[in-house]
Amino acid sequence: MYKYEIVMYWSDDDNAFVAEVPQLPGCIAHGSTQEDALKNINEAMGLWIDTSRKSGDSIPVPKCHRLMYA
Repeated sequence: MYKYEIVMYWSDDDNAFVAEVPQLPGCIAHGSTQEDALKNINEAMGLWIDTSRKSGDSIPVPKCHRLMYA
């Protein structure tokens, strides 16, 4: 399990839940349920990190912060 912030929302255009990891550019996944989207984004994070390591790219350290909603 990774400790990156995950943003999840419903997309009417995709008719699916979408999960994104803001600290990992382009790391996005979807699923028909929130649970599926979470499972898929965890897999996508692993692939993102593995690809970055193989390419010699830096991997961001997870930030610990909270989102605020108004």
